[in-house]
Amino acid sequence: MSSPPIQWYPGHIAKAERQLKEQLKRVDVVLEVRDSRIPLASHHPQLKQWIADKPRAIVLNRMDMIPQDLQQEWRNWFKEKSQTSYFTNAKQGKGIKAVKIAAQKAGTAMNQRRRDRGMRPRPVRAVVIGFPNVGKSALINRLVGKNVVVSERRAGVTRQLQWVRISPEIELLDAPGVIPWRIENQQDAVKLAICEDIGQAAYDNQLIAAAMVDLFSKLGFDDVLEARFHLNPANITGEAYIHDLAEQSYKGDKERVARQLLRDFRTGVMGAIPLELPL
Repeated sequence: MSSPPIQWYPGHIAKAERQLKEQLKRVDVVLEVRDSRIPLASHHPQLKQWIADKPRAIVLNRMDMIPQDLQQEWRNWFKEKSQTSYFTNAKQGKGIKAVKIAAQKAGTAMNQRRRDRGMRPRPVRAVVIGFPNVGKSALINRLVGKNVVVSERRAGVTRQLQWVRISPEIELLDAPGVIPWRIENQQDAVKLAICEDIGQAAYDNQLIAAAMVDLFSKLGFDDVLEARFHLNPANITGEAYIHDLAEQSYKGDKERVARQLLRDFRTGVMGAIPLELPL
């Protein structure tokens, strides 16, 4: 079963990207939100080009969906690359304080430069950037301390840019999820689809669920699927696994199997399972 390339670039994202590039001129610090399950695949390849030398903090959201020891491995990995990373669970409010402090520190440095030039201090302007559905809006609501932006577990909910005042010291720009107009790395695109960080119109559930089973086997998580569905995927393809599981437990309904597999992974029913490990 061959899959057409996964590409998803709806009109509202194209418009938001243009507006975002304009607003970035006013921004002091960038909070790049990624998915902890796929910290590399959920990085926008053009971000560095957009933000140039602006300070950036990498926020790895959904920390509850990967093992704790792996969180430390990723911290070390980013540190070796001179990048600052923060793990958060925006849904439960974990790790938020450290992100807020990081933004305030950037503001302190910015205002010192303003004072040195004889200018008055002002609130630090931060922008929250990331792929759709990685938890940007939930993070902003936690930083503000109340629900000021719409937050849902699906891609494409935020449709327009808006500035939100967090405190007298910080203003935040909430932007719709940005995604490359063309995803060159299709392995990354598959991971984004598995994690629901790309619109559902971009992919076929059965193909993506089969790719997920293959990836589980590659990463050594066969036992997770066997415990959940009483069928071991060892030595068969993901496509064959979906077929066999459909015949065994779902009256031959492969689409239902695919949706169940993806739902169980996405909602954490299968446990804390990463799809990427530090290189």
